[in-house]
Amino acid sequence: MTLTRTLAEFITATRFDDLPTEAVVMTRRSILDWLGSALRGGTTEPARIAHKVASRAMPGKDSTVLATGETLSALGAAFVNGTASHIIELDDLHQASTFHPAAPIIPAALAVAERRNARGRDLIRAVALGYDVGIRVAEAVNPSHYRYWHPTATCGVFGAAAAASALLDLSPEQVVHALGTAGTQAGGLWEFLADGAMSKHLHAGMAAHDGILSADLAAAGFTGATRILEGPRGFFAATADPAHPERVTAGLGRDFKIVENGFKLHACCGHTHTAVDAALLLRERIAGRPIERVDIDTYRVALDITDNPAPRTPYEAKFSIQYAVAVALLDGRAGLEQFTEERLAGDDIGALLSRTSASENPERTARYPAVWASHVRVTLSDGTVLEETVEHPKGMPANPLTDDEVAAKFHDLADPVVGHHTAARLVEEVNRLPDDPPVVDLILPLVQRLPVI
Repeated sequence: MTLTRTLAEFITATRFDDLPTEAVVMTRRSILDWLGSALRGGTTEPARIAHKVASRAMPGKDSTVLATGETLSALGAAFVNGTASHIIELDDLHQASTFHPAAPIIPAALAVAERRNARGRDLIRAVALGYDVGIRVAEAVNPSHYRYWHPTATCGVFGAAAAASALLDLSPEQVVHALGTAGTQAGGLWEFLADGAMSKHLHAGMAAHDGILSADLAAAGFTGATRILEGPRGFFAATADPAHPERVTAGLGRDFKIVENGFKLHACCGHTHTAVDAALLLRERIAGRPIERVDIDTYRVALDITDNPAPRTPYEAKFSIQYAVAVALLDGRAGLEQFTEERLAGDDIGALLSRTSASENPERTARYPAVWASHVRVTLSDGTVLEETVEHPKGMPANPLTDDEVAAKFHDLADPVVGHHTAARLVEEVNRLPDDPPVVDLILPLVQRLPVI
């Protein structure tokens, strides 16, 4: 049996009752966490542009745009919601695959579930399976793939296609074709970082859109490459050197990857988070004393993505480990309000940035991606040296959030958009999904919401 066929058989054979309790709990948490990013991100300019274009290109009544309560086709809603959820840099993260699974997978699953009048357990099953496929493909190409390719796009489309296929009850043969069509659309390059462009947001939206398109085409009889992953001109051969195909099937059907998922507490690139957590620990010890200089050492990939000592825009600041650490030391947090034009222009942040450096530690590089460790060393003006090392940022499986902490993060993001009353209803509806209510019950609070007070 081919590798692609093995995944297809897994998708079609796995039912809700086959999911471990831990996987169901993490799926529920992941959906709630994603909703917060989608709602808050939906208020930003990139999301408004995506919505404007999708309203013309993909109109319909199938599925809901979360931030506005308006409807589009399932393809359109998945595109807009996926784009919106990957803007504020607070969507979830699977560290071993360096992949943000929610942004491409959950909007695809939710749009198809709403279109089909599916129920809560259908949605949970689809999301859990989508995560499993997307993460396994991403693990198979990591870390070499990450040099040029953005896995949230390239691997997310496989997860989105898997989730949509599960909701459409496709046959194994049809799922093979859906994955084949998804893989031939896989794309997403890191070059956007050079310009701070909106392309990264687009990656998630297009992966969600293309995953649904692939499943819909397969359902209609459209064929795709049957060995899209492992073929000599397939995804692994084209985008990784080396690839690790054995990771796709290791523990398949037993170890559900969604339980390894993590949640972000800082509104910046995940590669900055251990350094930010170290800075926050140091801030307590600094106790307001003047800082002379800050030195960060971390793993190579963190520098490849976030070594920017002079960010020009708030978006560039999200991909600057120097800025993220400096603002955490000054403000005691790295939330949305720390990544604004006003904060970036602050004299204090500019002064500290000029005295903040980042360098590679080969030992930390050797441990990546299993461990994303960073060390921060602060020298005070009186000569005192303070140091902290963090290996596992708060929110990741080795340092997890509780249900209450996930809900608190959701309220922080959603309350300003929909109001506390509607946000509380959404928490209740997400928590009810394992009881198998209609998925529309999750959408109704957004359509019927009260004005924000």
